[in-house]
Amino acid sequence: MSLTALLDVPAPAKINLFLHIIGRRDDGYHLLQSVFALIDWADTLHFERRSDGRLQRHDLGPALPADDLCLRAARALQQASGCSAGADISIDKQVPWGAGLGGGSSDAASTLLALNRLWGLHWPRERLAALAVTLGADVPFFIGGHNAFVEGIGERLTPIELPESTYVVVKPAASIATSKIFSSPLLRRSTKPSIVMDFLAHNAKRNEADAATQNGSATCTTGYGYNDLQAAAEAECPEVTQVARWLETRYGNSRMSGSGSAVFARIDMQQPPKATAQQDDHPAAWAARTCRSLSRHPLVDWVS
Repeated sequence: MSLTALLDVPAPAKINLFLHIIGRRDDGYHLLQSVFALIDWADTLHFERRSDGRLQRHDLGPALPADDLCLRAARALQQASGCSAGADISIDKQVPWGAGLGGGSSDAASTLLALNRLWGLHWPRERLAALAVTLGADVPFFIGGHNAFVEGIGERLTPIELPESTYVVVKPAASIATSKIFSSPLLRRSTKPSIVMDFLAHNAKRNEADAATQNGSATCTTGYGYNDLQAAAEAECPEVTQVARWLETRYGNSRMSGSGSAVFARIDMQQPPKATAQQDDHPAAWAARTCRSLSRHPLVDWVS
């Protein structure tokens, strides 16, 4: 029997453990290297099949733009597949936008994965990923289903295993337009390229240091690399600096995710934090979560 609905479909966020800009293409797109890590801060989507071909979105939380990335993803799949069915798409938006957490891209990827199943298309992952590239640089990552070393403009993915981790993620009230960051004179564009093994070797040493901590007094060792967008983001949005300092004071480390404005800190797995972000003394306008890492996307088995 054909499916009529798919409910409670997750769309998890991601953080950038580092983000290096290593150059720029002739067409103006920046070449990056990063590690994208899935976390359990997620939106929830519901899909109901329509027989009239119409695509309609229903916002269960904050109002989203009229033609958001989720609807564009649904329309792109409908047109590329020639499918005559439509869908009602309801979104419970929890991941803040303008944060560098990939919330909109994750919604788009979950939409592709869900409608591929709801409409009985049976497209393989590679075909969905090719369509995802046309929607945005982060969307292919969420289709890929695994934590990854990311290169190019975001389309080249090398799946990697990451240790289980806990992060405090804080989004200040202000959001930042990505275009302003990439046009900033403060943006670093010539970081020396890395290889996957550089990151994995550094990560292994950090985990050994964490495991060797016996009394819980040591903070986490410094993460790999930098976020080359952070200086430009802090100049554009002073709240990014405020959040970074707030996290540094409490957890001994901080880094902005993506183009901001969210900033995260890693918590030592051997010792629980003194207080979760929800309980601590941050401004009420900040959205804060204590998040766990995900070893893979919850929908990874929906395509082969």
